[in-house]
Amino acid sequence: MQYNNASQNSEARPADGIEVLPRIHERHPHIHEEDVRIAWDSAILSAPRLGKDREEHIVLGFDGKGRLIEMAAVRWAVGRWTIFHATTPPSEKTFAELGIEG
Repeated sequence: MQYNNASQNSEARPADGIEVLPRIHERHPHIHEEDVRIAWDSAILSAPRLGKDREEHIVLGFDGKGRLIEMAAVRWAVGRWTIFHATTPPSEKTFAELGIEG
C-alpha cells in the first residue's frame, strides 16, 4: 500500500503535523478522526517497526471514551506523521510486537 508524503502538499498537511487517513473511519465506523487524535496525544507506548522501507511506528493510546486504540503511522519528518491504521481493541500481534505478553 502506498501513502503519499503529506509534507509535499501543504494543503494536505494539518497545522498540527498529524494526518489521519479517512480510510480508518471508513473501515472502522466506530473510530472517528478525533478518537485517533486523542489516542495519539495520550500515547502510552510506541515503538518503531523494524524492517520497513520507511519510518513506521506502532502506537497504543487511550481515546476520550477510554478505549485502548492501536495505531500505525509513518513519520515523514520531525513532527510530521500520517496515521494510516487504527483499531480497537489492539490485536495480539501488536501486543507481541510491543513486547507485551497477554
